[in-house]
Parts: sequence; structure tokens; C-alpha cells
Amino acid sequence: MTFCRVLFSKPAFGHLFAIFLVAACTRITWAAGLKHPEKRHVSTSEVNVKPASAPTAGQPYTLRPDVMQFADDLAARRDLDPTWVRNAIGQARYSATVARLMQPAAKPFVKNWRVYRSRFIDPIRIAAGVKFWQANQDALARAEKEYGVPADIIVGIIGVETIFGRDTGSFRVMDAITTLAFDFPSAHPRARERSEFFKGEVEQFLTLQSRRGDDPFKPLGSFAGAMGMPQFMPSSMAKYAVDFDGDGVVDLWNSPADVIGSVANYFKAFNWQSGMPTYYPVAFDKTRLDMDALMAPDILPTFSAASFAAKGAVLDGPGALHTGPLALIELLNGPDAPQYVAGTENFYAITRYNWSSYYAMAVIELGREVGLAMAQRSR
Repeated sequence: MTFCRVLFSKPAFGHLFAIFLVAACTRITWAAGLKHPEKRHVSTSEVNVKPASAPTAGQPYTLRPDVMQFADDLAARRDLDPTWVRNAIGQARYSATVARLMQPAAKPFVKNWRVYRSRFIDPIRIAAGVKFWQANQDALARAEKEYGVPADIIVGIIGVETIFGRDTGSFRVMDAITTLAFDFPSAHPRARERSEFFKGEVEQFLTLQSRRGDDPFKPLGSFAGAMGMPQFMPSSMAKYAVDFDGDGVVDLWNSPADVIGSVANYFKAFNWQSGMPTYYPVAFDKTRLDMDALMAPDILPTFSAASFAAKGAVLDGPGALHTGPLALIELLNGPDAPQYVAGTENFYAITRYNWSSYYAMAVIELGREVGLAMAQRSR
């Protein structure tokens, strides 16, 4: 997210639920260039950019003067070989499928937490989570000790994003992010902003690939360019991915330890607080309930427990003693009554991976269910 920390809004669009909803990706092994100063820029003669067949037909971007100007500017900004950058961007192919998937929904989407939850908390994902947790207990325990992020939250993220690596995506990342950088669907209400975001992702991706010395057409990912088990966007890879297994390479496809450490590092960067619950149960006192005021900040923690109570949101037990800010989280259930919880700063931290309260609750509940299944097996 982590998009990702891509920025979308749709159930397994993963880390880009945040503003987009990022879904998947595949294998790439990226050396941590920033951690190894001896890693130098790799010239065109050392890295061949191969055009490889694109997943969908399209015209090469080498025919677009505006795109080639962007490539030259990028190369100068990042001190990259301009010929290599031109070849990489120029050989990318427009993907009509990617553009279509990014189109806004034709009809208003009716939110339903129960339906959404059923997509992620199911026997297949829980069983896969138990297997993943059992195989990686040491790395999960070390990540919790070093970063303060509980194992069940890390497990929940990886399970929701890619079913623990089973579905990491089949789009060439270079095609996807180039398409969205230069041909983001104009019908989208935030097309210009999204286009600029993806131009930044193209820049980050090519910088990473150049430092690694890898063909930029090898990595596969989601239709938004999210990669690996945790569905990190290129910018998230650059900022948050860590070599947690200590082999000198960051591999978010094949190293569960690197994935675990990177997800934990991501949350630490977004102010995860060790020992703090993600939410508390909440009830309402209808005699003083001010729902408009409670809902105004959306998912941003704003209210103290006392101000929550003054507006009619009643917290019992530990919730009433919580000293940090809280947010009223609303989970709609279609035609049925919605559910509410009081979200803490840690709940908000999960939404930095994917900007959706539904996503955050799915992560929390999947991790919890996997933990319960683990406990039952150990009896």
C-alpha cells in the first residue's frame, strides 16, 4: 500500500483503496539501492530494455512527443541514462483494459459492509493465513518487536491484498502506470490529479529499475501498478520497503520476511502506536445525539472520549478511558441498519494503506479470525 499506497477505492484494489483501490501484481526482485550506496546508475549498454509482448494491444508511446519530453526531463531530474529512459517509456503500450478499469462506476455504488466482509473473511483466506502465520512466526514476532505492529494486522493486510501472494497481478507494471500517467480516463472527475500521481509513479519505478539493473518490462502487478504480496506502488517501494531477511535484496514477491518487515515499516511511518486498540464499541444516547457533528470529520480521529460522550456517542470500559482522538466509523449495510465503532489513530493508520473504513475493518477482522484459528489449532 500497502497504493500501497496507491490511491483508489474498491475492495481488493489494495493499497490504493486509499484513493484508488489497488489489486495485484507479480514477481520482481529489487535491490535496496538507497541502502547500498555502491549501487550505481546502470547505463543503457548494461541493461537492455526489451519490448516483450504487451498484455493488450496498443500504440507505443515513442510516437508521442509530449511523452518523450517527459522522458528526457525525468532522465535529467534523476540522473538516468536518457536513452534508457526513452526506450523504457517509449516501448510501453497503452492498455485499454487498464483505462477501462479506472473508469468511474456507471451507477452509484451501494455500500454494504456484510457483503464486503464476506469477500475477505472466508475459509480459504483464513486457512491460507494460518499457513502463512505458522511459516513466518519468527519474522512476524520480530516485526512486532521492532516496529510495534501486531502480527494479526500484518497478516490481515497481506491476506486482504493478495491472499498471501496467490494473486499479485498480471499486468505489466510499465504499461499500466504509463497508460495512467498519459492517458488517464478523462471522464474521471480527478483525471488531471491522478495523471500527475502516475507520472510520479513512472519516475519512481524507472529509478528503482535502473538502480537495480532490471528490465522494466519484467515486473507484473495490478492494473494500477501495485506490486508484490503487499501491493506496494513504486513510490511506496522506494520509501518503505526493507530488506528484513538481510540478504541484501528487497523482494516483495518471494521473501515473506521482506514483505512482513515492509508492511510493518509502512505502518510505523504512518504513526502506528504500539498497544493501542484499533477501535472500541460504541452505543448512542439518543437524547443528546448529534450525528451530524460526529460524522463531519469522517474517518479522521478528532474527538476526545469526553467530547464523544457529550455528542451522544457512549463508550464503555477501556474506550471511555482512551486518551487519544477518536472518529465515529460508519459501516453501511445496504438497506439494513449501519454499524458503528469508535476508530482510534491506529484504525486511521490502516486507512493510510487504503483509504476506506471498510478495508480497514476487513484487515482487522481477517487478522483476528486467522489468530483465532491459530489458537484453536494449538489446543
